[in-house]
Formats: sequence, structure tokens, C-alpha cells
Amino acid sequence: MSTQQGGTTTDPQETHDQPATEGEQLPGPGSGDSVTPRMGDEPDHGESTYRGSGKLTDRVAVVTGGDSGIGRAVALAFAREGADVVLAYLEGEDRDGRRTADLVEEAGRKAIAVPVDLTSEAACRELVDRTVSEFGRIDILVNNAAYQMAQPGGIADITTEQFDRVLKTNLYAMFWLCKLALPHVPRGGTIINTSSVQASSPSPELLDYATTKAGIVNFTRGLASMVAEDGIRVNSVAPGPIWTPLIPATMPEGKVDSFGTQTPVGRAGQPAEVAPAYVFLASGDSSYITGEVIAVTGGQPVTI
Repeated sequence: MSTQQGGTTTDPQETHDQPATEGEQLPGPGSGDSVTPRMGDEPDHGESTYRGSGKLTDRVAVVTGGDSGIGRAVALAFAREGADVVLAYLEGEDRDGRRTADLVEEAGRKAIAVPVDLTSEAACRELVDRTVSEFGRIDILVNNAAYQMAQPGGIADITTEQFDRVLKTNLYAMFWLCKLALPHVPRGGTIINTSSVQASSPSPELLDYATTKAGIVNFTRGLASMVAEDGIRVNSVAPGPIWTPLIPATMPEGKVDSFGTQTPVGRAGQPAEVAPAYVFLASGDSSYITGEVIAVTGGQPVTI
């Protein structure tokens, strides 16, 4: 796995400070550059620290939710490892999507930015068709797009409309994209789905979101068994509390300041600290790993 600190030893409690906020809840669903002035500390995507070593040279990657947060960090890391990247992000987040594309291009790789609402099968087909038209194949598919909206009142406050949006974004889109992409994934290709510590330790106010994240784990394991004979690996990364624009946009104001402090490491993680797990699973370094979940949680257990 590539390191972010040039191979030096780092204290996990001192690598990053606990993010500072300005105490104001942001409008959902959360974007990067457009909310940074009110977010407080900007997330670290690895802009000044991630160093590639050619692990993904000339591979073609699709990254959903690629405009900010974990998606931006993964796209940057993939590009610095030598991959071309197709970035899918929610329509209206063009400024953030363009910034991620710039980071990919600054690494000397091709970036294609695709604003798209993946809650429809037609949109998922459009994304796959666009990628295949440009590159002829999909070597790496990262299903990272997600939607959450915390409801302190629990199930009573979760509307059917919210439940539908969470499932369509987090589960349906993953299903559609895997189904549509697999005919274009060659042997040696990989699929990486973003789960969460919420899959095994659900917060009551995130009941619908946590339900989808548990579903992603089971889907990953089942699909991994299904396509192993085709030479395709399917794995999942389960982040813990990671500092992304989604947090101040979708969590109650009072919980944002303490976000991540419950972990053994004692702070929220940064997107740059998650991206190397995706690089590992996308590269040949993990050639004997499929159907697995890698937890990047600051010490919180994921026990699914």
C-alpha cells in the first residue's frame, strides 16, 4: 500500500488534528469547495502528500461520488498511481467535480467529469456507456456515491421520500452499475464498494443509511463469489468517521464538533487516510483478496 508520508513512521493521533468547524449546519447533500468557507478545516485529500508508485499504470477507473471527500481522494490517488479516471458526481456539483478533474490531470492522466443522478438505471447506463465509448473497458469500478440525512427522532422522522433516496443512491446505483459494467470489466479487473462502520454499529439517527451499508457488505461478498471465476475481484472499504463535506451538511449541528472523537484514535479521519485502502484493493498487491471488507475506522471495530 502506498504511504502518504514518504515512508516515515507517524503517530495516528498526531498525523492530523481534530477538524475545526464554525458551528453552522450546511445545506445538503454536501460538496467540497463550495462549502469549505463555512465548513472550517478543509478535508485533506492527499493533495500535498500522496505519492504514487505506478501501481495502476494505464488502468481505467470509474469513481462515483468523485467530486469531494473520499471520492476526490481516491481519484487523486488513482491518478498518481497512473490510472485514467471517470468521475461521476451529482448534477450541480460541477465546481467540485472540475477541481477533482484538475487534480487528475495535474497528475498527467485523463479525467472525464460526468454530472449524473445515479438514482435512475438510465443514468447508470449512460455513465457506463460514456466510459466504454472513451476507453473501451472498465478496469476499476468504485461505487462510492452515497446519501445520508441524520434524523435525531429516529424512524418516526424518516420519510418515505428520504428512505427511497437513500436506497436508490446507496444500493440501487451500486447494483445497476455493477450489472452494467461487468460485461466491460476484463480479467484482473476490480470492483470496490464503499460500506461503513455503520454497517455493524448503526447509529439510531442513521437507520436508513446504516441499513444500506450493511446491504453493501452482503452484496460485495455475494458478487465476489459470483465473478471470481471470471478473474474479477470485488471488495469493500468500510470507513469510520471521515471528515468530508457530507458531515456538516447532514448531521445535527451539536454532533459535528465531536465527530470522530469516540474512536480509539480520538479524532475524525481524513479522506487522504482512506484512499490508500482503495489503491491496495485496486492493485495487484491484493490479488488473493476478494469478498472482504477493509475497515478504516480509527480503531472502531467492524464485525460483519
